[in-house]
Amino acid sequence: MAEVSLREYGPAVSVELSAATGRSLAASGILLSVTPDPGRSGHWLLRAGSRVGAVRTPGGPVVRIMPKTPVARLFFLLGYSLDPGRAWREGGEGAVDTGAYDDVVPALAHAVERQIDRALRLGVLQGYRRVEESALVVRGRLLEAEQIRRHFGRTPPVEIAYDAYTADIAENRILRAATERLLRLPDVPGVVRRRLAHQRVRLADAQALTRGQEMPSWQPSRLNFRYQPALRLAEAVLRDMSPEHRAPEADPLAVDGFLLDMNKLFEDFVTTALREALRGRGLTAHLQDTHHLDRAGLVRVRPDLVVRDGDGRTPVAVVDAKYKVAKADGQLNADLYQALTYATVLGLREAHLVYASGRRPERTHHVQGTATGPHDLGIRLHQHSLDLAHEPGRLLASVEQIASRLGRDPSNP
Repeated sequence: MAEVSLREYGPAVSVELSAATGRSLAASGILLSVTPDPGRSGHWLLRAGSRVGAVRTPGGPVVRIMPKTPVARLFFLLGYSLDPGRAWREGGEGAVDTGAYDDVVPALAHAVERQIDRALRLGVLQGYRRVEESALVVRGRLLEAEQIRRHFGRTPPVEIAYDAYTADIAENRILRAATERLLRLPDVPGVVRRRLAHQRVRLADAQALTRGQEMPSWQPSRLNFRYQPALRLAEAVLRDMSPEHRAPEADPLAVDGFLLDMNKLFEDFVTTALREALRGRGLTAHLQDTHHLDRAGLVRVRPDLVVRDGDGRTPVAVVDAKYKVAKADGQLNADLYQALTYATVLGLREAHLVYASGRRPERTHHVQGTATGPHDLGIRLHQHSLDLAHEPGRLLASVEQIASRLGRDPSNP
């Protein structure tokens, strides 16, 4: 089988795989489950979880995982999470343009190429970079210690250092690396592939990154302002690539592909959007705050978002985002126990759980035994719901409604 299409959290599909590829794929964590098919020799049952996109396995099929969320909305969530301040909205300069593509990889490749083209429209950005090299003539500053260590008693060459004005800077390296990674992906349409190849030529003066090399760092500035939307999207591409998965006690499975974890994407969007919505309310939002359940500090807890008052010290609300789909009611119970733990540790009378629409109904749970008097409602656990199928404006309005309930006086439900 040349390729197999799966659906996010959909039914398992029986696929013919070698035993080695099946075992490596099972241990890689790419899919929710990979098990031998008891009814068909040489076949494996593949079931997708929260990761969507496509990967090419050596000696095996291209595995394509379709998301339940519309692709255009998925990339709105991604773009807004990366940089809400740069108008990552439909029609804005930082909007993630997915074209007419309704699959993750083609849409991603198109979006990155369009952003790179926009970034390079005024030419390739150049900057100063420190260079240390051996040369036949002195240029810049002589590195005396290196000259003595390497060439004592002999000249030339000379060891020198100087600042070169060049296109070989971090920003261009990142864009080139993202372009080259995308060119290796399965499912990139021919027209997009040709445009990506053209962008690679334009970035040829930037040093290529090798597999496993750490991504270079860059700082936002006035000079690279036009590059910033492309850079943030390119970094997301490089972070979410899956070039190699090493399974314990199994051969490494080297794959080229792009996999986006919907759990993390939803969490990033909810926390970023709530943080933006709280800016004008005199409240501050802290992401992934670390706290401890016990006084000894042995049990650590990390809520997705803690809302504090204007001075940034006093917690007034806690939020956890939950995209995941669960079959058993026990999973909902676990979410509620977790929210109750957060409220207890932070000394709050309520906690909030935000689910993707259709996962859980909106509801408020009053925790027994926590009321301190006849007029005290006790600790309350609120379930909220966001419909990811809604257009961006309506989706952000729903986030605003949730934000309006954070830090509200508990005596005024």
